[in-house]
Amino acid sequence: MKNRVLLLSLCFVLVLCGCQSVYYYSQAIDGQLNIMMNRQPICELLDDPETSENLKKRLSLVLEIRDFAKNELHLPIENHYLSYVDLKRPYVVWNVFAAPEFSLAPKTWCFPVVGCVAYRGYFSAESAHRYADGLKKRNYDVYVGGAIAYSTLGWFDDPVLSTIGYLSETESAALIFHELAHQILYIPDDTAFNESFATAVEQEGVRRWLITNGDFEAYNLFIVKYQRHRQFVDLIMSSRRQLESLYQSNLQAPEKREKKAVLFNQLKRNYDTLKKKWNGASGYESWFLHSLNNAKLVSVLTYQDYVPAFRNMLQKKDGDLRQFYAECLRLSQKSKTERYSGLTHYLDNP
Repeated sequence: MKNRVLLLSLCFVLVLCGCQSVYYYSQAIDGQLNIMMNRQPICELLDDPETSENLKKRLSLVLEIRDFAKNELHLPIENHYLSYVDLKRPYVVWNVFAAPEFSLAPKTWCFPVVGCVAYRGYFSAESAHRYADGLKKRNYDVYVGGAIAYSTLGWFDDPVLSTIGYLSETESAALIFHELAHQILYIPDDTAFNESFATAVEQEGVRRWLITNGDFEAYNLFIVKYQRHRQFVDLIMSSRRQLESLYQSNLQAPEKREKKAVLFNQLKRNYDTLKKKWNGASGYESWFLHSLNNAKLVSVLTYQDYVPAFRNMLQKKDGDLRQFYAECLRLSQKSKTERYSGLTHYLDNP
């Protein structure tokens, strides 16, 4: 019944919106319906002799991750990840991020149910890039990034997508923990809070998963990757501060544009220096492969802005996830100003 109500609500929106919005919601409904109609029960696939051994192994792993999420991380698994969909493409959606030429404040889009978010998702790469090109003509900095999963926030039973085939076992666990975290807490109009919370749960979940399974080699690798990721994010944060200072200055647009290019080139050089400290190991090459802009920074900041605050909060709760969730829910009920004041407290008092 709930699923029908959502679809009817979206269809009603089509009547109220202009042509561009009609197309957008149509592709969103079609994309979600296509996923729902192509779900295959995992239990049947595991019993099917035609299912490849590799897929059986991955699906069995998903069931183990579900059990761990429920029993050890106290995440609400309900009927999520009990079915499988072969997408026959590398990403489920392509997200469009945008920001003004001289600002790191993301452009937001508002939708039924989820509220306002800092990205706009398309089930087709071509459609995403077409929309992005339109934003570029309006002088926005734009970035299009593929996503291998998303949460329907409990409106539907989320399936396992074939995109897990591109992930390691650790990355598969991280993805599922992250998406299930959205079932606990989701605030309309606050992408940074939602994604930072889910990322913190993901990181803690993976840590506990690897330790519990005694996979200390994978755990040590996870720690190294986590430390490198924090260093990467620190680079982004440093550039953010410099760019914000530039954008708030009284310089004229041509000079701002020139200095902006200098700062982004400096960010690339700083990454090259950081990579040398990692003995040449990369991990973020693809991110730096194409030109950098404000929207690309926004795509990182959206997911990472307050992760350290959430991790400090969990530490203050002595690692008790139930108390941690309760504190996050308490903050979620406050005004945005009070919410971020609370997060800043945990950021400033580790």
